[in-house]
Amino acid sequence: MNDRMSNSFKSYVGIEDYDLQSSNASGDESLTELNPRLLPGEMVIAEAQNVLLFAPVSKQNQGKSGTLSVTNFKLSFVTTEERPKENVCQQSCLLGEHDVCLSNVDVICQIVDKKKRKLSPGTSVSGKVKGLYIMCKNMKVMTFSFKFSPVGHGKTLTNALLHHAFPRRHQLVFAYDFREPYYSCLQDSCWFRLERDWQLELDRTGCSGWKTSAANYNFHISTSLPQWLVVPATVLDWQLVDAARHFRASRPPVWCWGTKHGAALVRMADLLPGVTERTQENIMLEQIRKSHPTLKPPNLLDLGKDLPSPRDVQISFNKLRDLCAPASLEQFQLQEKDFLAHVDSTRWLHYISLCLAKADEAAKAMHNDTTVVLQEGDGRDMCCVVASLVQMLVDPYWRTHVGFQTLVQKEWVVMGHPFATRLAHVYQEDSEQSPVFLVFLDCVWQLTQQFPTAFEFTETFLTTVWDSAHISIFDTFLFDCERDRLLADMTLRSVWDWGEQFQDQRDIELFTNPLYTVENSILRPQCSISMLSLWSQCYHRWVPLLEIPGGGQPQIDMYIRFLVAEIVALQSRLEGGDSSAGDKFLPKTDCHVGSFFPFGYGGGQPAALLSSSLAINSSFLAGDALLDSQSLLNAPD
Repeated sequence: MNDRMSNSFKSYVGIEDYDLQSSNASGDESLTELNPRLLPGEMVIAEAQNVLLFAPVSKQNQGKSGTLSVTNFKLSFVTTEERPKENVCQQSCLLGEHDVCLSNVDVICQIVDKKKRKLSPGTSVSGKVKGLYIMCKNMKVMTFSFKFSPVGHGKTLTNALLHHAFPRRHQLVFAYDFREPYYSCLQDSCWFRLERDWQLELDRTGCSGWKTSAANYNFHISTSLPQWLVVPATVLDWQLVDAARHFRASRPPVWCWGTKHGAALVRMADLLPGVTERTQENIMLEQIRKSHPTLKPPNLLDLGKDLPSPRDVQISFNKLRDLCAPASLEQFQLQEKDFLAHVDSTRWLHYISLCLAKADEAAKAMHNDTTVVLQEGDGRDMCCVVASLVQMLVDPYWRTHVGFQTLVQKEWVVMGHPFATRLAHVYQEDSEQSPVFLVFLDCVWQLTQQFPTAFEFTETFLTTVWDSAHISIFDTFLFDCERDRLLADMTLRSVWDWGEQFQDQRDIELFTNPLYTVENSILRPQCSISMLSLWSQCYHRWVPLLEIPGGGQPQIDMYIRFLVAEIVALQSRLEGGDSSAGDKFLPKTDCHVGSFFPFGYGGGQPAALLSSSLAINSSFLAGDALLDSQSLLNAPD
């Protein structure tokens, strides 16, 4: 089935007015045998038969009929109209085409008289449920009708979803029930859980004046910091313990990166509200100054004053989601008239601009051999964003696949970004939910657009990382701190083991940028809002009307891969190799993909053919870029 989703997968205009004859619910084929594929440890909690699934923002009034199930892992819709597997791009082996992990469910609304009524987590509905509207944290929208379902199926499924999609204890997350054996294939990534991990990073950067400390071993100082800390070489452990008591979340200044010239990147929390004297802060800043080879004073950046709070980010994201995932065709058409003005009103790009500008400021200071100290609240939100961006701007290692994954482990995972709280893996009445991690990913995406040859990974990789943050199997994004992760009675599975999600290597190869070349100079991004764009692949991919068949950046990326493959083949022949070498990697040039590939529904070629065409055998890639920054492919229009 190669038709666009908007042609074959119709949305609702009015669920109550749906035509029975247009559904296979009244046909001869039984839908009671449509069962979801279950993972080891997964079980069905409730199911509803003869359910209609409608596509978002569609002009027509027709849907797919199938069985909707709630398990302890996902919300699963199975239909006889499933596309053949070879036609589905970037298909996770954990989730089906119409599956959503329960950790991804954010808002559940009951449709009553063509209006949506939001349902509160943990509550129950007592009357008949005719339709559900579900908004996910990654902006995916799903609309279901139970008009043709047996009596009571809609209510039973809705109550099960309200209960299981919002667990109130961490032990109720599916990762504790998943029974699939874990075979780690990671070799290059570093977890920063051991002293040698931090020492190796000190050695790699060549930053002097700092040492590893075991003062936080067994989380003696702070539960949100790693057990091994890098601190000024002149600081004694008892001094660190004494200073930590004066900082929020007991997080004193700690090193996270540095240069061979002695400039260090340091993170610390604000002083506790009741602390009026800044004696301990000044003592630690003086120790940081002494760690510099020339005793140069550090540059202190107050991120809490200049950057958005987690609450600001959440408010902005909600507005952006309403804009990028409209509930109806009428809303879509209304917003389209003044779309850029609506984008500006969300302030999302404004916050991205601020983060990039602050990172650029810090990177410029470090490039001038000045130590930079980042300070903010508990030091667990914008400190993660800016510290990560600074390192990517200055150090080309972090722009590689392994480097990026290691950077997230170091600055986000072990340094205690509260993923469970910010991504709402565990439901709380006073939610502090906020997609701070998405702000970082968006900033990185902006950098990949401005420097298309400087990053080894693609936007598809970044989008997949964001989706993976909502899969309740991997421990990477499941906990608030390293202590909680190590105390959990479960098998720890790294999200960076991509083979756990994608069994087809061709899917993983889509993560690699064919134009990547090592760029050793510091990157100086354009930070003004006018130079930024909305991340269409991540935010618009669930709206079929916006997909361009055979157009957009994915189509350009495909043809770049074609040219690189041809260059590889020609080089092999010129070097006296087999005259047919590389031919098997030369794809057909008449393949077309949609602008949201590999996540969209557009395009006219089977996914298997496209993946095969796009994937280039890494053994053929030279160490240097085959197409440099002066290539015509990178020239402006």
